[in-house]
Amino acid sequence: MKKSIPTFLIAVFFVCNLVAQAQDKGTQTIEEKEALNKMSVERSNKEKAIAAQQKQNNADKQSDSEKQNTENGNKNLRMKKDVEETAFDIFKLDFIEMLWRTYPGWATSVGFHKYDSLLVIPDKESRETELRFCKTVETWMQKLNFDSLKPNEKTDYRLVENFLAGVRFNINDFKSYQWDPSSYNIGGSIFDVLDYNRVSLKEKMVALKKKLTYVPEYYKAAEANISNPTKEHTQLAIKQNEGSLYFFDKVLPDSLAYSGLNSIEQRDFKANADKAKLALQGYIAFLKTILTETEKKDARSFRIGKELYEKKFGLDINSQYTAQEMYKKAEERKTFVQGEMFTLVKEKLWSQYMGGKKMPEDKLVAVKEVIDALSIKHCKRDEFLTTIEKQLPELTKFINEKQLIDLDSTKPLMVRKTPEYMAGVAGAGINSPGPYDRLGTTYYNVTPLTNYSAEQAESYLREYNDYVLPILNIHEAIPGHYTQGIYANRSNSMIKTVLGNGATIEGWACYVERMMVEQGFHDSPEMLLFYYKWNLREVCNFILDYNIHCNNWSEKEVRNLLVSEAFQQETEVTEKFKRATLSQVQLTSYFTGLTEIYELREDVRAKLGAKFTLKKFHEKFLSFGSAPVKEIRALLLRNR
Repeated sequence: MKKSIPTFLIAVFFVCNLVAQAQDKGTQTIEEKEALNKMSVERSNKEKAIAAQQKQNNADKQSDSEKQNTENGNKNLRMKKDVEETAFDIFKLDFIEMLWRTYPGWATSVGFHKYDSLLVIPDKESRETELRFCKTVETWMQKLNFDSLKPNEKTDYRLVENFLAGVRFNINDFKSYQWDPSSYNIGGSIFDVLDYNRVSLKEKMVALKKKLTYVPEYYKAAEANISNPTKEHTQLAIKQNEGSLYFFDKVLPDSLAYSGLNSIEQRDFKANADKAKLALQGYIAFLKTILTETEKKDARSFRIGKELYEKKFGLDINSQYTAQEMYKKAEERKTFVQGEMFTLVKEKLWSQYMGGKKMPEDKLVAVKEVIDALSIKHCKRDEFLTTIEKQLPELTKFINEKQLIDLDSTKPLMVRKTPEYMAGVAGAGINSPGPYDRLGTTYYNVTPLTNYSAEQAESYLREYNDYVLPILNIHEAIPGHYTQGIYANRSNSMIKTVLGNGATIEGWACYVERMMVEQGFHDSPEMLLFYYKWNLREVCNFILDYNIHCNNWSEKEVRNLLVSEAFQQETEVTEKFKRATLSQVQLTSYFTGLTEIYELREDVRAKLGAKFTLKKFHEKFLSFGSAPVKEIRALLLRNR
């Protein structure tokens, strides 16, 4: 799992959780108005210059129509084309600039630190500002000649269209700002400022000193927004906001001592921090108070229903397939993989690991017994994180020897314990630097097993056994999320990078799992069996998420699917159901993205024939940033 945007998340995370413009009260309102007015004037001047050039082009065309018609006609067409390209370049720059003005927290998270001192106040006024932002951008887009844009530019255009539709959907229809208290948390905003290493600690503390002044109003607005929240999101909000107290108890005091701020500045910083901490504690107390209300029978369910689910799938996943079409593919893949697993068990593994025991007639039971016998091979509980660290160089060596893709060893990757303010959703995940901070550290967050009972820890380790743990590292790190993030930051389109598609990001990580096994990584029947088991998990992610939200599946039904048909451990079932209660649609991104990327690879292979190489395909695919696979398909196949 990757945080983008989406990291997570992906652009969806930013739309849902940063649904407001920073409202820097007092002078900031004036400054923002002046900046936006200046921007409007500059845009107007640019548009006038373009219009004048177009007018001149038309005049030239008319005056030359009687002589050298062909030559001058072609010249005018070229000049007109240059004008359209210039107009789109202006649009892209203006869109990104206005995007960061509207979402300063998002800007900081991708490495753009111009607005680090600002903090989103998620009130009604800010949501109205977002809607005005959408209208303004659409007005700009209407002035562009879409048909004359280059293919890459058309892709950017459609990505912006989809993003704006997503903003409106989240504000007007989805309204998670009302029922998801976990969308309000100051911890990530503080970390993103402190983690930037290109400025001094003093400069970062100056920015935070101002940001902290808005925390009381931030949480006041959060409390005002919340109406009939879900129990699951309220519990998560309490856990993660309690984790954010660590910044006030430890990180900020330690940083202040070495900041270089003078005594008066330190006094003011501490005063702001104390007020912010008090507001944070007040929000936690507020959540604990309303938690009892979420136990009532008429409390809101975490299930969003089929209508919202279909809309959200269309916007978030942005696939060439509908949710129902992908659901059918998932069911078909499940049946195929189960058949392949039984063939491996019957022909190669049963006699080796089960001795003279008679094979059960039920094929799934036979597969499960072999998996259980092999799953006892795993690392020790207190060596989980270090085992992950030790496996990464092996992946790098294999990829280089096979020439599967160029890796950039200059980009730092750090395996660490998942910070408390981010805990509670996934056991492992990547936290990547944004496109403005390409030299920043990528964090491989791993949740330790310290809070698990002995039984829970053993169940977890059997799930992530000696065969599966390398697959997890392929997915999260090399050549999965870590590698994809590096290539995405190199993309020449900032729009494709910042509006990253979750299915592309997760799909790539799932695709390389399959690709690495195909290429012979840890080549053995045991490894192939456990790859299929892992692939079944991705397939069943789709099936369970769709059924939970659209067909009211219970935890019992999810357990039956994951344990009986996908051979998962009990701890994994509990964690997966919990995750599905806290997210919507995201769990479908894995199988959807994998399916589309694999189909695209095979289509490109068929067209290129002997000229096809995996390395060229991988690097070309990643060169388009994190655009939806359907858009990359159009770009890759248009001239083939």
